[in-house]
Parts: sequence; C-alpha cells; structure tokens
Amino acid sequence: MTSSGNTETVPGPSPQSDRALMPDYLRLVALFGIVVVNVQFIAFPISDGFFGATHQGPLDTPAIWLVNGLAYLKTYGLFSFMFGVGLAFQIQSAERRALPFRRLYRNRMIGLALLGLIHGCLFYPGDILLIYAITGSVLYLWRNWTVPRLVRVGAALLMLQVAIGAVFIAVTPTTDADFAEFERQFMVDGTVAELLVFRSVSFAVIAATVLFFQGISALGWFCLGLAAVRSGLIDAPGHPLWARARRLCLLPGVALSLIGATIWQWHDAMLGEIVVVIAAPLATCGFLGLIAWLARPRGPVATRFLAAGGSSLSIYLGQSIVLSTVFSTYGLGLWDAVSPTAAILMALATTVVLIGLLMLWRTRFALGPFEWVLRRITRMGVGPRKDSGIA
Repeated sequence: MTSSGNTETVPGPSPQSDRALMPDYLRLVALFGIVVVNVQFIAFPISDGFFGATHQGPLDTPAIWLVNGLAYLKTYGLFSFMFGVGLAFQIQSAERRALPFRRLYRNRMIGLALLGLIHGCLFYPGDILLIYAITGSVLYLWRNWTVPRLVRVGAALLMLQVAIGAVFIAVTPTTDADFAEFERQFMVDGTVAELLVFRSVSFAVIAATVLFFQGISALGWFCLGLAAVRSGLIDAPGHPLWARARRLCLLPGVALSLIGATIWQWHDAMLGEIVVVIAAPLATCGFLGLIAWLARPRGPVATRFLAAGGSSLSIYLGQSIVLSTVFSTYGLGLWDAVSPTAAILMALATTVVLIGLLMLWRTRFALGPFEWVLRRITRMGVGPRKDSGIA
C-alpha cells in the first residue's frame, strides 16, 4: 500500500504520464470491493456474515449473490497484488536515494504489524495488515528474484492456496450456535470494554485462520505484483498480456465465480464456496486486465479522486473505524439491525465520503494521515525525516 503521492516511475514507456496510472485504479477498485466484503463481518455475525442477518428483504438476495460472485476473495487479490507493486516502487526509490532499504523495509513491516494489531483488536477482527507484515517479510527474501521466477512461484502459490482453501472449507465445522449467541450478547448488550475484549480474542483466532487461508495466496499475488513492475507491465496498460488476461480470464473467471455464488446461496453452501475459491485467481487476473484497459488519464476531478484513493491505508482503516462505530453499541448500535443491502450501501457511502475527505486533505498534505504515521515509523533511525518517496 503505497501513497500515490510518490512520483516513482517504472520501466516501460508512458507517453501520457510520468507515473504509472494503473496502481491508482487498482487501489480504487480494491477499496470499494473490499469494503462490501468486510462490512458483513462488521455488521452481522462473524461466522455467517450476510447469511446470518436477521433482517432480509427482496433486494438482499441479489446483493449477496453479487458480492460473493464479484468481490469475495477477488479484491483481496487486487490488494495483495498492489503490495508487491509497492515493494518494487520502494526498492527503486531507496536505490535512487542510496537509502538503507533493509532497515526501511523492516521498520515498515513493524509499522504495518502495529497498525494491524490496533486495527484488529479495536475495530475489525478480520484485519489484513498483520498478515501482510508477516508474509511481506517473506517477500523481502525474494525481492531480487528474476521476473520468470517470481511469476512461477506466484502462480504456484495461488494454485496451492486454492487446494488448501477447498480442503479448509470442507473440513471447517458449521456455525457454532453457542459462539453466535455469545457474540450477540457482546455486540448488542456488552459494554465498550467487553466488546473490545471480544474483538481482541476474536482477532487472535481469526488472524491465525486468515494467515492459513489467505496468507499463501497473498504472497503469491505479492510475487506477481513485484514481477509486474520489474517487467514494466504496470506502466504499460496497453501491453498484449493485459489484453490476454481480459480475453482468457475475465469472462470464464467471473462466470465460474457467479455459478459458485449461485450454488453457495441456493443449493450447497460448502460446494458453492469451494467453487468461488477456485474461480477467484482466474477472475482476479481478468479484473487486472480490465483495470489495465481502464487505466488512462482522466480529467482534473477524476484525477484528484484517483489520487485520494491512492491513500489506501487511510481509507482501509477509516472504513473499519467508521463502520465499526456505526454498528457497535458505543455508536449507533445497528449491529444486525439493518438488511444486508442497507449495510452494503452504507459501506459504499462511507468509502465515497472518505475519498472526498482525502481529496480535501491531499490539497494540503502529500500523504494520508495513516500513511504519514507509517512513514514516520518507516523512517525511524534512518537519517532526516525528509520526503523519501517511500510511503
């Protein structure tokens, strides 16, 4: 997650811009996709998500189907791909400025881990930042690999994750009624202190599960993102490879994922989720190709919107802070009190408002607020705190 405020360029021609535009589009799409997935675990029971919502209306069935078919696991892939892209940009920036990249990267992973721990314990137990800090430390060891090797290992990790994910879903027990009742007591009637304890304990359990279930695929997408910058693809949205991704992966991946979502919702939940897991890498590759096709210069307003979306860390954390407050007892107390469609619309509206606020913020400051915090941690003990281009 790098700030779009940096001005690094990557290999490859870019006749219309002095920086890669594709990362801004990727971040923006991922931010909207990830919030409609995450909100179900903030607004409704963790174990059942949208399916555990008490209030269900006629619009909820297609809304849940679309989220599971189009966003579930795909936006995590896009986010993870961008992490690899960010690492490549950081390497280039450190090399140009003769900075001690090893120390900077170590500090950055520590900063991500700290933010992830705070985020997971206080706001959203499904935090991904801690997982990124752990798997990102592995990626550091592979940073000098060749592009072919990164691609081979990345693809192998994605296939491995599909196999592990399918087995994991098949053997995972169904919803625990006692846990569901326990959660409801905390979310509806618990004090602030009790709720924070519940979130912290849930985070400890969920983090281990997420590391196992998504950590391998995250590392695979890290490798592919790093390879995309090394090869110049991230700065060449017109490259034939992106066209092949659209042609070969988009329609089959989305179709298979929607079929899986259909099975999940109306026939066999376990089988349907497994199909969605299998389709996720293919659909994500198709989305990458589609976003590459969209990644072209826009007008001044759209450019500012994209730049604000580049403060992805602030928006990601802001989404959880706002939504967890809205649905918690110390906020509006709307946990399991609205329909899934209403929760999705609230999540999307929250993201739009956050981007609008970041547009105003970025007129005065180069970095989003949490990007600034991460920058300070990253730069600790590494000379003067002037702008290094590493966010």
